[in-house]
Amino acid sequence: MSSTSSYTPARKRQWGSERRTEPLPTVHPKPSDRKITWSRVAIVATIVFWAIYVVTTIIRQFLVLGTQDFRFTMEAIGYTVVVTFLTFSALMYLVARQGALQRFQKHVRVPRAELDRHFAQNQPSITVLVPSYAEEPEVVRMTLLSAALQEFPSMRVVLLVDDNPNPTDPAVAEKLNATRDLADSITGQLAEPRFRFTDALLQHELGDERAFVSDEAALELAEHYRWAAEWLYAQADAHGIDDHVDVFFADQVLRALGDELALTAEAVKAAVAEGAELSSERVAQLYRRLAWTFDAELMVFERKKWASLSHEANKAMNLNAFIGLMGGTYRVEQTPDGPVLNPVPAGSRKPGDIEIPDSDFLLTLDADSILLREYCLRLTYFLQQPDNARVAVTQTPYSSFRGAGTRIERLAGATTDIQHILHQGKSYYGATFWVGANAVIRKRALEDIVETEWVGGFEVRRYIQDRTVIEDTESSIDLGTHGWSLVNYPERLSYSATPPDFGSLIVQRRRWANGGLLILPKLWKQVRERKRRGENVSRIELLLRVNYMASICWASFGLVFLLAYPYDGRLLSPVVLLAALPYFISQASDLRYAGYKATDIFRIYGFNLILLPVNLAGVLKSIQQSLTGKKIPFARTPKVKNRTASPLLYVIAPLAIIAFSLFTLWRDWNAHNWGNAAFAAFNATLAIWSLVAYIGIWNSIVDIWLGLTKPLYVDKKRKTSAPAAAPATESIDWRSVLYHGHAGGEVPHLERTALRDDAVAASAAAVSDDQRQAA
Repeated sequence: MSSTSSYTPARKRQWGSERRTEPLPTVHPKPSDRKITWSRVAIVATIVFWAIYVVTTIIRQFLVLGTQDFRFTMEAIGYTVVVTFLTFSALMYLVARQGALQRFQKHVRVPRAELDRHFAQNQPSITVLVPSYAEEPEVVRMTLLSAALQEFPSMRVVLLVDDNPNPTDPAVAEKLNATRDLADSITGQLAEPRFRFTDALLQHELGDERAFVSDEAALELAEHYRWAAEWLYAQADAHGIDDHVDVFFADQVLRALGDELALTAEAVKAAVAEGAELSSERVAQLYRRLAWTFDAELMVFERKKWASLSHEANKAMNLNAFIGLMGGTYRVEQTPDGPVLNPVPAGSRKPGDIEIPDSDFLLTLDADSILLREYCLRLTYFLQQPDNARVAVTQTPYSSFRGAGTRIERLAGATTDIQHILHQGKSYYGATFWVGANAVIRKRALEDIVETEWVGGFEVRRYIQDRTVIEDTESSIDLGTHGWSLVNYPERLSYSATPPDFGSLIVQRRRWANGGLLILPKLWKQVRERKRRGENVSRIELLLRVNYMASICWASFGLVFLLAYPYDGRLLSPVVLLAALPYFISQASDLRYAGYKATDIFRIYGFNLILLPVNLAGVLKSIQQSLTGKKIPFARTPKVKNRTASPLLYVIAPLAIIAFSLFTLWRDWNAHNWGNAAFAAFNATLAIWSLVAYIGIWNSIVDIWLGLTKPLYVDKKRKTSAPAAAPATESIDWRSVLYHGHAGGEVPHLERTALRDDAVAASAAAVSDDQRQAA
């Protein structure tokens, strides 16, 4: 067995960061009946306390006390709407949580022997697509290797590099070349075990056909497993440790797989020692396991090298470009715009043509995500069960890497692990959403939702919509419209990186907050289509979906109203706090369940306060897109070793929230409005803590200075003189003429006139020559 690797971080760890590097169990512990009962009580209590508040505080003011002041009436209506929407979101949290507990209690893990039996008879193919843009090569390497070490009968791992293929910056070019070399490097790394175990499997299949193998053959199998474990341990020891992600990869991907193989070797030896006989069929399954674990085919594909493919700058089109080529053969043709891929009819293939095989399943995997062993095996087994024939996508919503080096990464990771639980609960009610970091997709389902258009004479296929920057959410709705479903697999089998600083977190969360409102009309279309087919659409599913797509909008605006507007003290009541209490208690319990502190609930509240401007910006971008019809550019989350600077607005806004909360505290204290004063003091305290802990005083000063001084600097562009007139004897660009019909772009009017004059002169000269010859 292996030992845990030493952890020597490259950057200084913050006080209050996470020390634990061991992840949570793969299989969720089964919750007790008591926990599930209290979860139901929390749902009922939330509804009851909200109803009590509306009756005893709002309705009582009008029916019993006879309050009819117009201003108070409008405040009462507005306050009731805000409280109702926030209570609804809290209720949906509790409902999803209840569904997750039900699934965790009923989940039974498929035995390893059943997986081996199933894949001995069913050997589907899968293509892993890893979209990458400006990623660190070592980060991508861990992602590719975690995918390549998945045990699967037929697997291809494709790195979809989306960088500029011809960078001018030497440092960028060097990093790009290192990324391009990853496929060959990993293939070479796996060559020795791949050849060894492929040959061992072949020898076993060609050997003695007896029903049971001899003790010598069984011990030889155990030796192969022991060798594989030692090889994995050596790879883990050789892996450089720079941060907690490297620790996770070395321990949970390489060493954990080695531990499992070593345990299998010991089991085989123990069986021989007890005199048990292993069937030839079972030994063949174990040999296949070794061979399949190390035989992945890796390649790199760059869509921006090909003029015939879409170059739209978003992850969806990077995926669509390659998916659209799968199952075809293409011939390269050089054009003035660059090489293009022309489809080759069946049976017309020639040497040099490019063939891109099709596959039964796709696995989309972000370049900063890591898969645990058996991810592909268990999820494709699930999709191949007869009851799941109409399931298009299954995934394990990703968890966060433990051992975060910064406080903000630790807290953002906590919210990620809470979301993992909620996504599992949505599947209980049929309200699953595709979360794009990782997912196994049935290729046939994507063919049902594909949209095709012709751009510049080339076919562009959109399997995954790029209309919004949350392409996975919109594709979830499209699949449901066409009769497909999505399911979250109830285990932790995938992990993904969390932004380590406020600047990069801004980019990620602003993108997440943008697009939900634009997709809502598609949800109503899906509901109508499903009802037309006679399907039952439950109210809980519909409410969970609406909350998922629109809650950021109403929660952000609602919180702004609560922070900014001095509501009448008569509208406040302790019952409002009682209605929110089940939500906060349940979330604190979930934080402890996920390995965090219950008191992190207060840190998350302050964290959401400073993220309020970010969420509002994402919502406003959605409204802007709905009014203008123009796509919002896809902003990739920065992944750099150093800190990402925050835009000026998002540093000033938390300071404004703190200042206004302190002003509200002073004003309501003097007005003896104790309820509002207490709320303002609570907000100011947590916002100040969040500013200091998660952004940092010095970082705020630096970002404000950069934001104020950056507009003062103007990049000095090199002056370019007008091009000199081409000599009369210059040859034309015949390639452009033959391809475009003209030289380069559209022929200017003066150029056309000059060409016409030249043609007239040449024609006149030819006529004169003919006349002279006739004379």
